[in-house]
Amino acid sequence: MRKARSVPVLMHHHVSPSPGMITVSPANFESQIAWLADTGWTSLTLDQYAGFLAGKPVPRKSIVITFDDGYLDNWVYAHPILQAHGMHAVVFVVTGWMGQGPARPHAGHPGALLPATPDHRGCEDAIFRQGQADQVMMRWDEARAAIAAGTFEVHCHTHSHTRWLQRQDLDRSQRRSGLDADLAKARQVLQQELGSASDTLCWPYGDFDADHVEIARAHGFHYLHTTHPFGRNRIGGDAGHIYRFAVRDRPAGWLRRRIACSYLPALAPLFNGFKARRKGLPAGP
Repeated sequence: MRKARSVPVLMHHHVSPSPGMITVSPANFESQIAWLADTGWTSLTLDQYAGFLAGKPVPRKSIVITFDDGYLDNWVYAHPILQAHGMHAVVFVVTGWMGQGPARPHAGHPGALLPATPDHRGCEDAIFRQGQADQVMMRWDEARAAIAAGTFEVHCHTHSHTRWLQRQDLDRSQRRSGLDADLAKARQVLQQELGSASDTLCWPYGDFDADHVEIARAHGFHYLHTTHPFGRNRIGGDAGHIYRFAVRDRPAGWLRRRIACSYLPALAPLFNGFKARRKGLPAGP
C-alpha cells in the first residue's frame, strides 16, 4: 500500500446555516466530508499525525481536519456530520470562553429544537460585548461527549485568544509574561476539565514570533499549528510550523481541486509559490 508523503491540514471555524465569514454551510460541509470518506481518505488523529512527521507511515490519502476556537456550531452541526461518515477532527478551544452546563441538542437528533448558531460577527458580539460566550461556544460537557463519540479531540488555542503581538500598550517583557500566563492557565483548565493537556497548540489569528515559540516550548507544546496556507506538511517537516489552509463554503469539488493543487508534488511548488507571491507571503516547501 502506498504511504503519504505529505498530509494536508484543513482549517475550519464555523459550520452553520448562518452565512458569513469563515463559515461553511452544513450542506457544503456534508458534501466535503462525504467526499473524503467515500473516496478513501483517512482523517488522522494528532497522535497519528505526529507519527507521520516523525517518519511513521500513514495511508497515502491522509488528512487532518481542524477547527479553531470551539464554537457551539461545531457541536450542533459538524459533530453529527463527522459521526455519520466515520470521520475524525480536531478542535482547538479557547478555554476561557467555554462554560459548564448540559450538552445541548445537535442536528443528529431528529426533531430536536436546535440552539441558535450566529454568524462570526454575532459570535464576537456575544463574547466581547454581551459577555454571553456560553450562547455561542461549546460547553465542556459537549466537548467530552464529542471526544467520547470519536468525532473530535480537543487541544489548546490559549485561554484568552489575545493577540499579544498586537498589544502595543505593552513592552516585550510584558507581552512575554502575558503569553506565559495565558498558556499556563489554558493547560490548567484543560487538565481540570479533560484530565490532560497535549503537546499541541494552535496560534490565535496565526500570530507568533520567536518569543512565542520559546514560551510555547517551555510549556510543553511541541506541535504548533499556524494559519499559513502555502506549504506542504511532509515527513520530517517542521513540527513547530504546521501549514493549514482555510476551507471555503463550497461543495466537495472545490476541496478536491484545492488539495490537488497544493499537495501534488508536480503542482504544489508552482501553486504555493504563485499564491504566496500574490499575497506577499513566504512559500513553504
